[in-house]
Amino acid sequence: MNTIEIQGTVAAGFESVRAEFAAVVAEEDGESGAQLAAYVRGRPVVNLWAGPEVSAGTLTGLHSTSKGAAGLVVALLIQDGILDVDLPVAHYWPRFATAGKQQITVRDVLVHRSGVIGVDGGFTVDELADESVVAERLVGQRPFFEPRSVHGYGGFVTYAIVGEVVRAVTGSTIQQLFGQHIRAPYGLDVYLGLPAELDHRYLPILPWRATPDAAAAFAANSPAPQSIAGIAYNLNARGFTAADVMTLPNDTTLRRRGPGSVGGVGSANGLAAMYAAASTGIGGREPLLSLETIATVSTIHSGGFDLVRGERAPYALGFEAKGLLYPFLGAHAFGHTGSAGSDGFADPHSGLAYGYTRRRAAFAFNAPENARLAAAVHRAALAADFASAA
Repeated sequence: MNTIEIQGTVAAGFESVRAEFAAVVAEEDGESGAQLAAYVRGRPVVNLWAGPEVSAGTLTGLHSTSKGAAGLVVALLIQDGILDVDLPVAHYWPRFATAGKQQITVRDVLVHRSGVIGVDGGFTVDELADESVVAERLVGQRPFFEPRSVHGYGGFVTYAIVGEVVRAVTGSTIQQLFGQHIRAPYGLDVYLGLPAELDHRYLPILPWRATPDAAAAFAANSPAPQSIAGIAYNLNARGFTAADVMTLPNDTTLRRRGPGSVGGVGSANGLAAMYAAASTGIGGREPLLSLETIATVSTIHSGGFDLVRGERAPYALGFEAKGLLYPFLGAHAFGHTGSAGSDGFADPHSGLAYGYTRRRAAFAFNAPENARLAAAVHRAALAADFASAA
């Protein structure tokens, strides 16, 4: 077992979280690193990091955890009455109304019930970096399953579609709106489009460890390129592999453009602060989202078996339904994980906001240690509440 120094701070009563984080880090190889952060009712209580080259300010690729940042932009547009998610996508973006997509609503896309999960032939990395190109490729594409009949994760295309809608109603991109209304006002270390001057803080994602057990598990579970899951993960693109999915944010162009589905960059503290800003407020400021809006975006829409991700992939409106993934959380917990293992969420019931990043890609879509770490933070938060009330 490796011994890696745990750095950072925890508030009184959260010492057990440091111990759990240390146990998680010790299970990884010496090249890896991770960050863990949490806020409770707007107060920072955990800010830890470990591993070579990893610091409090390290930024790394967020993969689909980026969807949480993009989802907050959509939530604000709903809150302000600018966006009606029950209108067809084609109401806002008429060119989408082809090949059986005429009645697909914005809601269908956000809860992964549209059937539009990829394109025939897949995308190149250059195409994935530019959501307008992804959107153009989707114009003539038929859905891969009947809309609203089942659900299947649109990993690379969700916010390319929603981005066209947002551009139509605001004249701005999701990336611009996130920067102007969420990131900059709160000073968040989360970016949909990493500026070149911050590239020195970016630490590349490492591919998963190539052990015999991992290789055997991958061979047994890797989807065929032309399967539903293969298309959704872009494995139907010539020469594109599951390992390429994990290291996508290492592509300079992709992280510079910051596609909302996969291209975000950030730190664990940035993620936790983002969800705290959204749900409870930080720094004495009111939360970004009203209780009504939180109820709207956290309502569960898609549960059960996901055609792409399999079991335990429940979705709220633009977010994962975190209360079903982590049963110790409240029914209105919302957030999003990423394929390399990062995660972030808000639990309005307990006032907890959580962020986690890891440098080496996890073999599973959601790194299993997130359940352990989130539970440890949640237990400490409840104990602190009990102690303060006593």
